[in-house]
This record gives sequence, C-alpha cells and structure tokens, in this order.
Amino acid sequence: MSRPQTSEQPPPHIDSTLAPVAYGSWALPKLSRELQDDELVTRQRALAALCELVHDPEMAYDTIFNGCIESLKSLLQDEDGLVRVKTAEVLYLLAAHSLGREAFLKYDVLGPLANLLEDPVDACRKTMHQALNRIAEFPSGAVFMVSMGLVPKLVLKIPVEETDIRALILSTLSCCVRVNAMPALESDAIPVLRDQLSHSSPNIRREATSALVGISVPANGKIKVCEEDLLPMLVKLLSDDDQGVIANAAGTIMNTAVITKGKYEALKAGAISPLLELVVSENTAVCANALRALTVLAEVPTARAELLEHVPLLKTRLQHPDSIIQRAASTAIEVISWKP
Repeated sequence: MSRPQTSEQPPPHIDSTLAPVAYGSWALPKLSRELQDDELVTRQRALAALCELVHDPEMAYDTIFNGCIESLKSLLQDEDGLVRVKTAEVLYLLAAHSLGREAFLKYDVLGPLANLLEDPVDACRKTMHQALNRIAEFPSGAVFMVSMGLVPKLVLKIPVEETDIRALILSTLSCCVRVNAMPALESDAIPVLRDQLSHSSPNIRREATSALVGISVPANGKIKVCEEDLLPMLVKLLSDDDQGVIANAAGTIMNTAVITKGKYEALKAGAISPLLELVVSENTAVCANALRALTVLAEVPTARAELLEHVPLLKTRLQHPDSIIQRAASTAIEVISWKP
C-alpha cells in the first residue's frame, strides 16, 4: 500500500542560491542588511537576489534610495571573487538608469569600481568594464573618468586583455576622448590603437577607429596620426567589411587632412579613389564622412583637378533624402569647383 511522503528537497521553483526576499517594502532593507553580513554565503545569496530584483526599474530606483550604493561600494573590495562579480553586475544594471549614474558620481563609486582593473577573475573585470562603458556613454560620466585619471590605465590594459574585454575598453576610451583627447595623446594611445587596426575582430577595429576619430580632432592628434604613419592603414580600412570601421576610418582621414601634412599623406596613400567609391554608400555615416574627407583633400590643387572629373557623381548626392548628405555633397562640389 502506497503512503504519502514529503520530499526533503525544496520545491523546484525555489532557487537555493538566492536569499529569501521579504514582502513588499521590506525586501530591500532586509537585503541591504544581508549585504553587510559577516557570513560569506549570506552576502552571496543577497547579491544574487538583488541582481534579479534590479532588472525591474522600480526596484532599481528603490535600491538606490535605500542606501544600497554604499554597501555595494564596499563589497567591490570583498575577498570573494563571486561577491565582486555579482556586485559589479548589480552596478552595471543600476548604471542603465540616470539616477544610478548620478549616484555613482555622488558616492564616488567609479574609483573602487576602476580598482578592479587588476582583478584576477576574468568575469569580474568584464562586468566591471561593462559598467564603466555604460557610464562613459554619457558625457558627465566620461568627463568624470577623465578627471580621475582613468584614461592612462585604460590605454595600458588594451594590449593585454582578451578580445571581448578589449573591445569594451576601447569603447570606453572612445567615449573619453570625445570629451578630452589630451590624456589619451599624452598616454601614447595612438601606437596602441594602431596595433588594433589589423585585429581579426570587427568590434576591435571599429572601436579602435572610433577612438582615433576623437584623438585626431586636436592639432596634436592630427600631427601624431601622420607621424605614426597611420593614414595608409586607414585608407586600407576604407574597404573593410564592417560599415562602422569604414565610417570611422573616413572620419579620421577627414580630421587629419585638415592640416597640410595630413592632406599630402592621405593623397600619397591613395585616399581619393576609395573615398569616391564610398560616396554612393547607403550608410549615412560612411557617405557623409567620405564626402567631407574629399572636401578637405580638394584644397590641394592636384587633388581638386582630379576630383573635377567626378563632380557629376557628387551631384547625384544632392537629391539624397538625408539633409546631412545633401549639405556635405554641396560643400564638396563648391570646394572642388572653386577657381582662383
């Protein structure tokens, strides 16, 4: 005769790795206390539960208002690798919200977060870089990173990190150079970026060329691009398989060719022919940057004479539905058609 038995295993829908979450408004205060618990397992389970909760925007805001930021900040220095990984993950999720980014700057979370650059756990470094990158995408966050001297540390980490982490570092660096390119220039970032232009990963090439666009804005950056003989590599990248790489390469050529040395170096590298091919591209950034690059190159008499034959091609872009393309084409035609 069969008898009913109660299993000693927890119900299948209960995750034993998560801390039990209290009901309603008691949930976060309880987890906040558990984050500071002396017992490692309690901290781990509280962080795992918090990671699940903060996917909800309302809970993310409550997490910030309940004073969890200070607890998370201290947990970034925890001896346990899993605690550091989960802490960085929570911060990454909170950084998706404007209030979270403001709290990071207010409570100086970026300093302890950046200290994980040397963390021995790969997953911890990756999650940390994801959080930094998310913050750097906003100008106030990028300005703060530059002011705290993070750029030189990022440059040093580019050659030694794995491909996926390296792409994140390059993306963060690209955001930082848009607000201030000088720290990257002073850190000798251009030779480091040059080495990434031939990388097999399109993400690496795209982010490296994106950083070069920002670095080539100041005069010192333009000169350095020429000195490092980057223009032949950038011209080669105009035929890359990735549209982002092409747009960024054309943008860097455009910026560098503003100075006389940049113009002649780009012409010597054979930039005109591939740039003309890009004029008909349906990618707005690619087409616009190609037109602008041709415009600055046309300031050289020999280049202007060569480009005069292609004015009919440029005129086809005047009917483009995008006003950015129309203006770029109009300016290019005006410069190329100019007569002394």
